[in-house]
Amino acid sequence: MTANAIPERRRPTLEPPDGKVDHVRGPEAGHLIVEYGDYECPYSRLAFSEIERVEQQLTGGTRFAFRHFPLTEIHPHALSAAAVAEAAARQDRFWDMHDLLFDRQQALDDDDLRRYAAELALDLGRFDADRTGADVLSRIRRDVESGMATGQVRGTPTLFLDGFVHRGDYAAATLIEALAR
Repeated sequence: MTANAIPERRRPTLEPPDGKVDHVRGPEAGHLIVEYGDYECPYSRLAFSEIERVEQQLTGGTRFAFRHFPLTEIHPHALSAAAVAEAAARQDRFWDMHDLLFDRQQALDDDDLRRYAAELALDLGRFDADRTGADVLSRIRRDVESGMATGQVRGTPTLFLDGFVHRGDYAAATLIEALAR
């Protein structure tokens, strides 16, 4: 069977993460999990928590990428939270801010977001300029457009496992089982 003969349901629909652009952690040789998420979405937070368990449990390593997909129609702080994560990324603190945003999901107003930047000892002047800048918004738009381009991202969280959309639940055991297939 040639690669062209792979049934449609098994063809990857996801552009692989680019380490120069995407927020990626973990070994390149491991399984790949991509989450399209929203910092204000409680289900994105739960999925991320389960992904952390997968990262700890899966032998051979897991590579994880997070892409923004703020659902601004139902989550009024989602875009601001994504912008804060990107502003932190410009100071090499994306994952620290990412974790804070999910850990403190109930407190995402502007004062809270700025306080998180101070807790991370970010340069606040630079942070404030970056989080409202065109480059940060463009970076978030890139993630949203990449999700839309898959034809699979309709809400959050949407997970891709080794390049294929995962429609099952996101319990760690389920994700590990799906990655093993």
